[in-house]
Amino acid sequence: MSRAVLSAGSNVGDSLGHLRSVVESFADELVAVSAVYATPPWGGVEQDDFLNITLIVDGPLSARQWLDRGAGLEQAADRTREVRWGPRTLDVDVISVSDAGRVVVDDDPVLTLPHPRAAERAFVLIPWLEIEPEATLWTPDGERSVRELIDALDPDERDAVRAVDRLTDGPVGGGTS
Repeated sequence: MSRAVLSAGSNVGDSLGHLRSVVESFADELVAVSAVYATPPWGGVEQDDFLNITLIVDGPLSARQWLDRGAGLEQAADRTREVRWGPRTLDVDVISVSDAGRVVVDDDPVLTLPHPRAAERAFVLIPWLEIEPEATLWTPDGERSVRELIDALDPDERDAVRAVDRLTDGPVGGGTS
């Protein structure tokens, strides 16, 4: 059994519908899902704001299988990869995976774990903290609390991440969303 933290975002087409498809696809493994957050684009490409969610899932899948499930959802949403960090119908990232209680650390170029830029991204950390207040992330400097990582971000970046909607009616699994 493994537990994964996934981040999903969309800024093209029916963004709420795309995010809803992620929650529905992982319904059997879903532990918690955050509110929907509107966030400015990251990476310097001019585009519309994103809608983002973070999910915690638990099941008999490997880290690569979580990635493959997300990639299948991206493909079903007609995602194209024309510009790095550009607009997209759906992006599903595997942020962190623990297997048998141990954090998976891997530098595979297809799936680097934990996600190498997660500690820098308010749009990942803030929704994650909402559903797992005691969350930690392994970084090259060791394990750090998600709350500490958020506090270290630029205040303008933190303030730009704002809850705008919910995909569920109340708590999902053990989460607070």
